[in-house]
Amino acid sequence: MFNILTLNKIAECGINRFGKDIYNISDDIDAPDGIMVRSASLHETEFPASLKAIARAGAGVNNIPIDRCSEAGIVVFNTPGANANAVKELVLAGLLISSRKIIPAIEWVKTLKGKGSEVPKLVEKGKSTFAGPEIKGKALGVIGLGAIGVLVANSAKRLGMEVYGYDPYISVDAAWGLSSSVNHASSLQQVFEKCDYITVHVPLAPDTREMLNASAFDMMRDGVRILNFSRAELVNGDDMRKALSDGKVAAYVVDFPTDDMLDVENVIAIPHLGASTPESEDNCAIMAAQELIEYLENGNIVNSVNFPSVEVDRSTDTRICVLHRNIPNMLAQISGVVSGTGVNIETMVNRSKKDYAYTILDTVGDVPDEVLSSIEAIDGVIRTRKIR
Repeated sequence: MFNILTLNKIAECGINRFGKDIYNISDDIDAPDGIMVRSASLHETEFPASLKAIARAGAGVNNIPIDRCSEAGIVVFNTPGANANAVKELVLAGLLISSRKIIPAIEWVKTLKGKGSEVPKLVEKGKSTFAGPEIKGKALGVIGLGAIGVLVANSAKRLGMEVYGYDPYISVDAAWGLSSSVNHASSLQQVFEKCDYITVHVPLAPDTREMLNASAFDMMRDGVRILNFSRAELVNGDDMRKALSDGKVAAYVVDFPTDDMLDVENVIAIPHLGASTPESEDNCAIMAAQELIEYLENGNIVNSVNFPSVEVDRSTDTRICVLHRNIPNMLAQISGVVSGTGVNIETMVNRSKKDYAYTILDTVGDVPDEVLSSIEAIDGVIRTRKIR
């Protein structure tokens, strides 16, 4: 029986993926094998020795202590692409509301309440205050061409925009999905100089923190409109407020409001609605559940942020899973321990991801528990597990 701890409300369609005969799922479990979480912060959480994996029902994992999990051999999953369409649709809405002054116009119309028959005339007289440009024919820069960025770029092309995409680390899958009519930008400077609108879709990392700052704004066109549906910290707040005040930036749409951006003229602050659709929540819950099930039952890793993807069909009844550091001679030592017991290794697969690696061994016949202890004694091995 596997124990799954839920730390937020998880869509029922995801919970129902777990077989009730082998899974116990609750928001009150002391020794979980897996955790399902959405936005709850785990940075202050003490993880029990039983915990093998955490599945984040969403793309961002800033609420999870990745380094600490890696050192403890806890595999962290996210659900890339599950909420991509929901975010894409809100980005498209952001393009329109940043251009056409729709929100202030609606607020202004409310002030006409009580004017009776004068309302139509007042509307016609006052509407010119809220005129704004169309997006068709304008240039959009998409920084980050992951699941969301690709959808945004393709949709903007269909709306008649000229699109420049920038991502030096674009994946093969993303490249296949990107419209061939999207212009390839070779640098951020090219995006800044050519685009009327810029939308960022990159994770928060040391090299992306405050990437939109005074020096970046200086390279942009006057009156540029910027959309941020990734993380607030990608933008330097002080520099953004100055750019808005100077008119360099005509509008800033942000889905991650911070106190310094509230009630600032031409800032459109949205309360983190990017993935707030029932479809998105369902997709994320289902994907997160499937990731946990596949790892706990078969040892396969798909969509982990801290360990490599390894997906292998079971070839025998016994599977040995080894999480270890990505250092020389590990495979020889691990296989040597198993072979030394006289057990035959039917299949062995190894993958690495930066500092960490993962090895799966399918063996003919059972492997005694003391063999796992011998593998764990190898310098660099973090955690082992036997699946039967």
